[in-house]
Amino acid sequence: MDEFSYAHRNTSGADRWNKPNIPPALQAVRESAFAREIPVAGDGTLCFLMAQAAAVRPKNILELGTAVGITAAALALTCPYANITTVERDENFYAEAVQNFKNLGISPRVSAICGDAGEVIGRLEGPFDFIFLDCAKVQYVKYLPRLKALLSCGGILLADDVLIYGWASGEAEVPKKRKMLAQHIEEYLAAVTDDGELITSVVKIGDGMAVSVKR
Repeated sequence: MDEFSYAHRNTSGADRWNKPNIPPALQAVRESAFAREIPVAGDGTLCFLMAQAAAVRPKNILELGTAVGITAAALALTCPYANITTVERDENFYAEAVQNFKNLGISPRVSAICGDAGEVIGRLEGPFDFIFLDCAKVQYVKYLPRLKALLSCGGILLADDVLIYGWASGEAEVPKKRKMLAQHIEEYLAAVTDDGELITSVVKIGDGMAVSVKR
């Protein structure tokens, strides 16, 4: 299993107004993931994601970066009318996510794929009304053209961790070994904010979220 040097932190107590409305069974999965330092969404990110999905009411959702399945499960529970495709390259995470989907009773609506996101999106047909991008950050800008093609008009693309540790915003100095990561994230932000086909807002939720709507 990969080591995550920029894993999400458990921010459950940081913002008392962000309280994900999820079943106890899913919350137990989150707590287990936090305890093992698996990169799963904190309260603010999860609440924001669920609120956006509830507003858009998507029928088809794509997630890149399943981890152990928490965000996919939260989206499935928020949107009981939606089908979800979620992609994870780590075999251990994938297997755990599949079991979690079964335990939560949402397997019929969740298509979990184990594989490299870049390869998988090349063979997906779409369209998707809602895309959550939370995989390898250095690949965000590379995946963008294909994700735009898969996104329906009026659909929403959310990219997580775009302000990670304040690097892209200039609030913190980028460590030498993370300069390439920061550069690729900045390239993604430049691409989505300059793209005439997208309306984009970057918000300080969790480690930053870029919200792009296709015109």
